[in-house]
Amino acid sequence: MRQLVTLGLAMLVMLSASASEPKEATQSTINVNNQVKQDLPFSDKKDFEDAQKGFIAKQDVVTITNGKGDVVWDLEAYKKYIGLDKPSPDTVNPSLWRNAQLNMINGLFEVTDGIYQVRGYDLSNITFIKGDVGWIIFDPLISQETAKAALDFINKELGERPVTGVLYSHSHVDHFGGVRGVVDEKDVTSGKVPIIASFGFTEHAVSENVIAGNAMGRRAIYMYGSMLPRDEKGGVNGGLGQTTSTGMATMIKPTDIIEKTGEERTIDGVKMVFQYTPGTEAPTEMNIWFPDKKALWMAENTTNTMHNILTLRGAQVRDALKWSSYIQETIDMWGEDVDVKFQSHHWPMWGQEDIVKYFKTQRDMYKYTHDQTVRLMNQGYTGSEISELIEFPNEIKNSWSSRGYYGTLRHNSRAVYQRYMGWYSGNPSDLNNLPPTDAAVNYVEYMGGEKETIKKARADFDKGNYRWVAEVLKHVVFANPESVKGKALLADAYEQMGYQAESGPWRSVYLQGAYELRNGVSSSGGLTTASPDIIKNMPPEMLFDYLAVRILPEKAAGKAFVINMIFTDLDERYSLYIENSVLNHTKKLAEKPDVSLELTKATLDDVQLGNINLEKAIADGSIKLDGDPKVLKDFVGMLDSFNFWFNIVTP
Repeated sequence: MRQLVTLGLAMLVMLSASASEPKEATQSTINVNNQVKQDLPFSDKKDFEDAQKGFIAKQDVVTITNGKGDVVWDLEAYKKYIGLDKPSPDTVNPSLWRNAQLNMINGLFEVTDGIYQVRGYDLSNITFIKGDVGWIIFDPLISQETAKAALDFINKELGERPVTGVLYSHSHVDHFGGVRGVVDEKDVTSGKVPIIASFGFTEHAVSENVIAGNAMGRRAIYMYGSMLPRDEKGGVNGGLGQTTSTGMATMIKPTDIIEKTGEERTIDGVKMVFQYTPGTEAPTEMNIWFPDKKALWMAENTTNTMHNILTLRGAQVRDALKWSSYIQETIDMWGEDVDVKFQSHHWPMWGQEDIVKYFKTQRDMYKYTHDQTVRLMNQGYTGSEISELIEFPNEIKNSWSSRGYYGTLRHNSRAVYQRYMGWYSGNPSDLNNLPPTDAAVNYVEYMGGEKETIKKARADFDKGNYRWVAEVLKHVVFANPESVKGKALLADAYEQMGYQAESGPWRSVYLQGAYELRNGVSSSGGLTTASPDIIKNMPPEMLFDYLAVRILPEKAAGKAFVINMIFTDLDERYSLYIENSVLNHTKKLAEKPDVSLELTKATLDDVQLGNINLEKAIADGSIKLDGDPKVLKDFVGMLDSFNFWFNIVTP
């Protein structure tokens, strides 16, 4: 799931204003970026034509606030320096700049008769299908504020219509988080407004940010560059869109589930045929064919970029082979009939021949990555070696839709290797290697000490060997986190690597690393990895699994007790066992627990969300306790709390 940046935009500006100033592009970086201009077909303007086709209207100012007046989306911050008439600066890869220009083409667009999109109101697009009576909404963005703004905009331009249906294409938050901005849950529960999603949606939407949510959220700060200034030396583009909105992420459970390809639904007079594509870009996902319009909604299975096989914030590795096979299935099912394809990011494409050619390129992009990685793997090459060797054929490499604005061939090939082979390279030296700090101390000593290492690294920096400088200086910094010169030079190397990066997330990772080396790690703000709606939709079993990964073994050592939990509203009963420093749970209720709790799931949600503390809930009767209260106190005392702002570029 693409986590939500709750680090407010005002705080971002404040932090940026007090930060060390970024530097200019070096001549080496300028040379690299100028070569990109020579290597790629920049004279091809077809994407710019498609991105502007069907334009109806746009708002002069796209700055969206929440109920408190806080800015949660601000396209204006990018308009100051990104425009169709502005050439790429030396500090931005020209290919990434081109993608940013395309993503800045915003407003209300007609895709085909009765299908509209509002683009530029979040990382993703929101799509409106005109039914007999109202709007059927596809993928209502990340935040309820941005989704509401988009609905208000289309109603103003095309006439107000009620919402008669909502579809979630898949389980990532930028495709469902704004739902409460466009529909009232009462209308959903009453059956007035159906919400359609594919099998397993709620489980996957809730689970992805729970178990490893803290670590993923911290790394997402790097992936999306949330603390970077909005200028040509900072945040430019996220690959799929400009960035993520920072409003309230919500969720309402689907009322209708698609379980297999070929299922049909007619909502508000609009006929739809579904292609169920689990295990592709998301664990559960679906494409949709509109037979009466010859229009094909591709969710996020094909976009105008190479996507991630493994996202840099962390996740389970996706199946590139399965992904390519579903694109082939799409071609087989509708390739001969399609007139227009559109999706939840970027811009549509028209024309049957062009669309099928595009599908084949997208299919082969993932298939080639898979097949050639596995071929080289079977020749004995490791993931890092494969990422240096693998290269797309010209037919894929020179297609704008397969450039690495989000995923990259380098890290996707490593992901395929990881899926098959895991973390171990096969070299015995890597089996039980030293942790970073221990290794760093020895590396620096072997290299002649900190002063000599920095001197050599400076010479390599001047030659433009930034990757090597970064490799060497990470050891200096981990050996001595107080090394002012080491951190400064490492930050300079990261910065130039960011300026050269074609991938939005790669740029953000490098520049965020440089930012923290120069300015330190923040201690406030952060990411919300589970919104109130996510918490409320979390089943008890998932909560218990999350509590289990928070057990501090030194505090649980030698202790054994049983807690019964009875949820009166769910009519469900569980026993939690602490033994061997492990928390297990079962639905077989213990006959003689040490303590029993009787409560509602809503009360437990309030405790998790901090709306009420445990002691008060017991005192006011929201939680009925029977047995030894010390057991419950001991249990709570065993739970670790996670520091969001852990170090990444320093030990």
